[in-house]
Amino acid sequence: MRVRLAGRITTLAVAVVMAAAATACGGSEGATITLYNAQHDDLITAMVDGFTRETGIKVNIRSGKDSEFANQIVQEGDASPADVFVTENSPAMSLVDGRGRFIKVDDATLAQVPAQFVPSSRNWTGFAARATVLAYNKRQLTPDQLPASLMDLQQPQWQGKFGVAAAGADFQAIVSAVLASKGETATATWLAGLKANAKIYSNNRAVLKAVDTGEVQAGVLYHYYWYKDRAESGANSNNTELKFFGGKDPGAFLSVSGAGVLKASKNQDKAQQLVRYLTGRAGQQILADSNALEYPIASGVPANAKLKPLSELDPPVIDVASLNGPKVVELMRNASLL
Repeated sequence: MRVRLAGRITTLAVAVVMAAAATACGGSEGATITLYNAQHDDLITAMVDGFTRETGIKVNIRSGKDSEFANQIVQEGDASPADVFVTENSPAMSLVDGRGRFIKVDDATLAQVPAQFVPSSRNWTGFAARATVLAYNKRQLTPDQLPASLMDLQQPQWQGKFGVAAAGADFQAIVSAVLASKGETATATWLAGLKANAKIYSNNRAVLKAVDTGEVQAGVLYHYYWYKDRAESGANSNNTELKFFGGKDPGAFLSVSGAGVLKASKNQDKAQQLVRYLTGRAGQQILADSNALEYPIASGVPANAKLKPLSELDPPVIDVASLNGPKVVELMRNASLL
C-alpha cells in the first residue's frame, strides 16, 4: 500500500512540475492563433515557422488581399476569428485602426521599431518596407532624361511612355503618399495627368516586363520586383535599371507592411507575442535572409546587401497613420483610373 501511494505521489509531483513548466513557457503548448495575412505567403510562412519553433504557438494563416481583409475585419467586428492582421501596405491598417478594431501594441514591441514606422495611434506597427522606384528601359532612356519627381509624370511629354498597375494595393499606397504630402487638389491634378499619360497593367510584374521589352519606357513599382527578377533569371529586367527619387519626393515613398492585434482576439497575449517576434531580431533576420528582398526595419537588422541601403533612400516624412485608402480610391475613381 505504501509503495503504491509513493508511486502516486511521484506521478503527481511529475505532473505538477510539467504543468509549472508549461505555465513558465506562457502556456503555449497546443495554443493556436489565427493570422489574416495580406503579405507574401512565402515570407510570412517563413517568419511564422520561426515564431512557432521559438514559442510553441501554432498559427493558422488565412491569406488574402489588403483591402479585402481590412473590410472583412470591420464587418466581422467582435465576431472576427482573427487574432493578428498583417498587410503589405499600411492604408489597410489605417482603415482597421480608424474603426477601432485594434488594441495597442505592447511597449516592448514598439521599442524595437523606429518611430517613423509606428503610427501615432500606436495601435499597430510596421515590420517591413518596400521602396517606390521608377524602372526604366536603359536602351531608350538615359538617367538625365528621367523625371526629377514622380509628380512630373503628369506632364505631356510622358504620354504613353510609362506604365502603372493602377488597381493594385501597391500603387494605391503610392497615391496615398502623394495625397499625404501634396494634398487633395494636387493629387487630383496628378491623377488626371496619369489617366492621360499612363498605360495600365494588371500587376507590377506586367509593368516591369513591359518596360524590359520596350513596350513602355518606364514604370512605377516597388523595388523588390526588380531585385527578385535579377536574383532569378533576369528575364524581365535585363534591359532595365532603377531610379530612386530621393529628396523626400513622393516617388521616394517607403510603403510599410503592418502588423496589429485585433480587439476581437481571444488570444491577445499570444497575438502580441507574434507581433513582437515579427519586429524582433529573429523575425527580422528571417526577413533579411529571405528571397523576398524587402527591407527589415526593426531591431537594427541590416537589409540584404544587394539592396540600396535604407539609410540612402531619403523618403518623404509621413505619419503612416495618415495614409487614407478610401480617399485614394475615391480620387482614382474620379480620375477614371479604377
